[in-house]
Amino acid sequence: MSEYTLGLAGAIGHDPAAALFRGGELVAAVEEERLTRRRHARNEMPYHAVRQCLQIAGIRASEIDRIAISYAPISLFSSARWHYARRHWYAPDRSLDSLFNGNRRYRRYLRNLRQTLEQLHIPPDQAQIVPVEHQVAHAASAYLLNEPEQKTAIFCNDVKGEYSNMLFALGENGRISKLKEFHNPDSLCGMYAALTDYFGFEILDGELKVMGIAPLGDAEKYDLSALASCRGGKFKVNNKLIGTVGLRRYKARSQGHYFSRKLVDMLGPRRVGNLVDDPYLHYAAAIQKLYEDMAVQLIEHHLGDVLDETGILAVAGTGSMNIRLNQRLAAMDKVERLIVHPACGDSGTAIGAAAHAIRQSGVKLQPVGNMLLGPEFTSRQCIDACRDHREKPVWEELEDPHAKAVELLAAGELVGWFRGRLEFGQRALGNRSVLANPQQENVADQINRQLKFREIRRPFACSVLAEAGGEMLAGQQADPYRCIGVRIDEDWRRRYPGIAYADGSTRVQVVDAEHSPDFHRLLTMFNERTGHPLLINTSMSRPGEALVCTPEHAVELLVNSGLKYLILENLLVTRRPEEDSW
Repeated sequence: MSEYTLGLAGAIGHDPAAALFRGGELVAAVEEERLTRRRHARNEMPYHAVRQCLQIAGIRASEIDRIAISYAPISLFSSARWHYARRHWYAPDRSLDSLFNGNRRYRRYLRNLRQTLEQLHIPPDQAQIVPVEHQVAHAASAYLLNEPEQKTAIFCNDVKGEYSNMLFALGENGRISKLKEFHNPDSLCGMYAALTDYFGFEILDGELKVMGIAPLGDAEKYDLSALASCRGGKFKVNNKLIGTVGLRRYKARSQGHYFSRKLVDMLGPRRVGNLVDDPYLHYAAAIQKLYEDMAVQLIEHHLGDVLDETGILAVAGTGSMNIRLNQRLAAMDKVERLIVHPACGDSGTAIGAAAHAIRQSGVKLQPVGNMLLGPEFTSRQCIDACRDHREKPVWEELEDPHAKAVELLAAGELVGWFRGRLEFGQRALGNRSVLANPQQENVADQINRQLKFREIRRPFACSVLAEAGGEMLAGQQADPYRCIGVRIDEDWRRRYPGIAYADGSTRVQVVDAEHSPDFHRLLTMFNERTGHPLLINTSMSRPGEALVCTPEHAVELLVNSGLKYLILENLLVTRRPEEDSW
């Protein structure tokens, strides 16, 4: 009989998720926000995500043997707690609390976990609880899902764990050995987040806006090196400027921020206008460059010997959502292969914690070929979603939904594409996507007008057939998850202007028939009709919303946005004309 391991994420207060393994096979993974429709599902437990995983696997809660959590107690004798206390001496309450009550968050999480297990009807003595340190869970999510046979250098780049926020480690024979850790507040990702806060954006989402606008600025115009020091393998943020706590924090309208008044005195007032204004545009370019330069320097120092031997680098953690950093890492002379976990944020630690617990038990995981791990829905359920919706959208069953989608895309229409299992992770990978013809004139403006409303200068990612990916990438690493930035040449930019930034970089999902057969078929048919082997692919969501999960979510998006056409499994759904509305 197979052993079932449930992995849980969300102990730090955001992005709760659940992942379920049958033996060494990953059979389901779902993020709580997709079900509750609350972005990042802050301060929630993954109750609905667990139920959905159990339903996908077709098992009862009583069949769970092991529960791995991505948070663990840290000993008083660990250097982590003492480092935190020393670095926060100016806030004595925080400093002393880390020493004498340092595992309070872990204990609170365990109480919440017991309540959730009780709601799920999982007796507390039924399943073994396995705590996994947060950065180790991140490391496992990147390293173990498709475990290399050779030694693997691992870099976890995170805002916050128990105390550790950066981990440099060695992966070998399924084991993760720590080489170097950095502890709060000394975090590369935290440095970037503090500037994101200064720019007026919400941390966890705004970093991508800063990254997206950075190519338009001049990174040399302003010097941000005062934010942190990085030399000789050591890294230390200037917590007189950023990463501050207590009374040192800058406050506006009674809200504390992750930087101090001294930062405002140095850089000027917190942004209130457009990010493309001087100096903020150039600050964005400068923080991106500083972030990349310091990450490369630390990796070369702490992981250089491992990379010299095998050239394999695995990265995870919230900071690994920065595709420009990943592009820089992939281009390092010592890196021959870069592994980026597609759910590199905290939700991915549900998979990582479970994977680590299983591997520690001696079981090697089965290779994972895609992130299509969530629920799927029948055409009957899709019809019911249309019939039950208050706006009564128009729907028709299609003999060939792929052919209809190609017809609409070739005519320059945007198409919502909802088919198969829900994706896990930050990117829409062709199952919950809004697609567009990359040759359509002003296609980015069209997507913004109908759906996204993002900054005009930010292009959109694309999905390309694997058969054409080699030509497009010109020797750069192919990525099925759009986690690594690539540079495309002038000819590709000229043909498809809506997909590239000003510096020629873009995000490309390379789609093959083995791992994404349904989406590959659509791209193939579009290529046969138009001669273009790619489509613009953006997530089926509106600004500030989670990716849609159910047919009901997709229909709701259709009727409340400018989107005109939705392929819902085998249905074509459109809004009812106003004169025909009920």
